[in-house]
Amino acid sequence: MPVADALPEPEPSASRPHMPGYGVRGPADGSGLLPWAWAVERMSAARNFWLCTVRPDGRPHSMPVWGAWSGEALLFSSSLPSRKITNLRANPQVVVTTEAAEEPVVIEGRAEIVTEPRKLQLFIDLVNAKYATGYRVDFLDPAVNATVEVRPERAFGLWQGDFTGSPTRWSFGE
Repeated sequence: MPVADALPEPEPSASRPHMPGYGVRGPADGSGLLPWAWAVERMSAARNFWLCTVRPDGRPHSMPVWGAWSGEALLFSSSLPSRKITNLRANPQVVVTTEAAEEPVVIEGRAEIVTEPRKLQLFIDLVNAKYATGYRVDFLDPAVNATVEVRPERAFGLWQGDFTGSPTRWSFGE
């Protein structure tokens, strides 16, 4: 499946996040609410993402991953016995952030291991285009590697150039 066949972009609702003590202005003040396209641009351009999971004993775990935005979810892969996958199997709730702290995008969502050939091929196509790799879809053999899809339930972003007038919270299906 060519990268051009990425899934259509859902449009979430936008509002100001609750940030007491930071002087955050109203939704029409400053830069105003950031458009979802702003977040998508940053997720598409990010080379690395930080994945935050919870260990079965409740301790947090964070690791960088390569990822690709599909048009509706962030996709990444990891070895089946990895700490990330072990954690996700116990608790699929995750936070994923872009690496740029000056213009961050933070996604809260539920991670799901996907095995459908169409989604595996889409992920390989996106990764190969983004990272200039030449992986074949057999790299994602579900007996060895997990391909994970994180669909945002909520997302946050802000532009450091207007810290009090740009914070935005996007909600998906709430």
